[in-house]
Amino acid sequence: MTRHRTDRVTTVEPTRTREAVRADLLAVFRIEKASFAQPWPYRAFERFLGIPGFLVADVDDGGETGAIAGYVVADSERQRGRPVGHVKDIAVDPSYRGRGIGATLLERSLDAMYRQQVGRVKLEVRESNEPALALYRQYGFVHRSTATSYYADGEDALVLVREFD
Repeated sequence: MTRHRTDRVTTVEPTRTREAVRADLLAVFRIEKASFAQPWPYRAFERFLGIPGFLVADVDDGGETGAIAGYVVADSERQRGRPVGHVKDIAVDPSYRGRGIGATLLERSLDAMYRQQVGRVKLEVRESNEPALALYRQYGFVHRSTATSYYADGEDALVLVREFD
C-alpha cells in the first residue's frame, strides 16, 4: 500500500493490517517500550487478544513473515445505552515512523468501530504529543476535555472525540 499525505511525503512498504495473535505480543511489547516512558505491561496486551480492535501492521520486509511495524488497541463499551469506541493505545516502531503506518492503523480501527455502529470514539493523548495530535485532528478528532495529571509524571491528557455522522 502507498499512502500520500499533503503534510509530508509518506511511502509505506506493502503493509497488511490484521488482528493481533499471541505470536505478535513480544513485538508489540517491544514497540510499546520503545514508544512510551510508562509502557503498558506485557500482560495488558494478552487481555486484548481476540478483540477485533487489537490490530497489528506487518510490513513485507522481504522475510518469510512480515515485521510488526505497529499496533492499535481499540474497543467499545456501552454508555447510556449506546456503544462508544475507545482507542486505548497506538504505536509504531521508531524505525517505521513517518511512513503512514499509524494513520493506516487508526483508519482501520475507526472503520471497525463504525461497522460496529459506534457513534462516537474517544482517546486520550499527552498534551505534548504534537505528532499524535496532528494525526488525530486529521481524522476528525476534536478536543473535548482535559484530564489533569493523567499520566504518572503529572502531564495532562487531552481527551479527544470523533463523532461519526
